[in-house]
Amino acid sequence: MNALTPWSSMRRELERLFERFPDPIFESSEVGGDWTPKIDVSETKDAVMVKAEIPGVDAKDISLSIHGELLTLKGEKSQEKEDKDERHHRVERSYGAFLRTVRLPSAVDPTKIDAKFKNGVLTVTLPKSPAAKGTTIPIKVT
Repeated sequence: MNALTPWSSMRRELERLFERFPDPIFESSEVGGDWTPKIDVSETKDAVMVKAEIPGVDAKDISLSIHGELLTLKGEKSQEKEDKDERHHRVERSYGAFLRTVRLPSAVDPTKIDAKFKNGVLTVTLPKSPAAKGTTIPIKVT
């Protein structure tokens, strides 16, 4: 039995290592052009909120869709037209198409989603479906 002791010790160490990693509840994928909007995902008992920073993009150039538990944000940030007489010393801003998909932490009601765009920030409020809110079961004392 002592021959298995090093393996069980190693197993415990590996389990402790993997416990440090958070669950991928807010799993997202970044696919697209040279840049992707940064997002925050939060949750209350009634809704899931997604906020995305999309500076320099017009609301008409943004598209939002939901398929099951996946929220997809895509669009394009157009580059300003260059002046032929202009000489650039530094170019750091990113342009191009972007695509961002986020897995939502709970089921939402797609008919009640609200999206607002102000000062370069897109705020999407996704009310939870009644089933996702859960049910409290009273306990009777007998």
